[in-house]
Amino acid sequence: MSQATSNPAALRRRRMIGISAAAGGLALLPPLGRRGNAKPPLLRIWRGAVLGADAVLQIHHPDPAIAERLIQASLAEAERLERVLSLYRSDSALARLNRDGALADPPADLVRLLGEAALYSRLTSGAFDLTVQPLWDVYASHFAQSDADPAGPPAEAIAAALARVGHDRVEADPALVRFTRPGVAITPNGIGQGYVTDRVVELLLREGIEHALVDMGETRAIGGYPGAGPWQIGLEDPAAPGQVAETIPLADCAVATSGGYGTVFDPSGRFNHILEPQTGRTSWRYKAVSVIAPSATMADALSTAFCLMPLGRAQKVARRLGIVAHFALDDGRRLVQ
Repeated sequence: MSQATSNPAALRRRRMIGISAAAGGLALLPPLGRRGNAKPPLLRIWRGAVLGADAVLQIHHPDPAIAERLIQASLAEAERLERVLSLYRSDSALARLNRDGALADPPADLVRLLGEAALYSRLTSGAFDLTVQPLWDVYASHFAQSDADPAGPPAEAIAAALARVGHDRVEADPALVRFTRPGVAITPNGIGQGYVTDRVVELLLREGIEHALVDMGETRAIGGYPGAGPWQIGLEDPAAPGQVAETIPLADCAVATSGGYGTVFDPSGRFNHILEPQTGRTSWRYKAVSVIAPSATMADALSTAFCLMPLGRAQKVARRLGIVAHFALDDGRRLVQ
């Protein structure tokens, strides 16, 4: 997902579009979060919102009562994690950390998420960075003004924000999380939705679920579509949001897409939410990047990071990790690594 947001209502998320096998062939489901009727027997579907994003659970189970219990347990887990990771709740652990600069006895999930974020920052040489929140604030505040300069925020404002950005300015252990410089702030939104998806998947696996599609902002499959091979997932066309550009099979793995088109700051669409931690600029290097990986956390973080990396560097990381990345280029071509 995007790296930062201050207003969930303003975020027009790019979506995965689920295509599921049904009698008579492949039936295109509506974009997640809308009503849909195409489903096989024993597949229970819930749709709603988690962490400010559209969410969906599709759980295959022969007992409707057990399926409903698992849906409610999954939602309770997502709610628990929202109390830890939300930017929009003043009482969340993350909000308190951003406000105070330190948090004693942090929740284990916050420490775990920060540890995974640090790993992906190292793997991408800093392209992935949770501390870009000050940059988001600069762009959002600038373009919230009625007389905002269309050329963007002043260079000195961006420079001041950059002085508070850096993934190495976050220290985390089970006893204490702290920032090493005043004014640092983190956003979970380049990794948080994937993290919540993975925790829900873990819950369902413990309960013995063999077929499910979980999307708490990013998408991960348990097994395949009941009785019909892999789940079929449509990757959204950034040039025509809501339309499928490419269809991929998904079974026992995850997929995430990031792209500047998901959220822009200005009416002309020149400045987007893909923020470069080194320069403070916003990036249109690719129209979108989708990553297929073993976990939704990995797919989420790397789809964001790859949006900021030259193609050769991103492909090198993908090969090293044994994952697949789809790059939507400006000229309409799609490259797969």
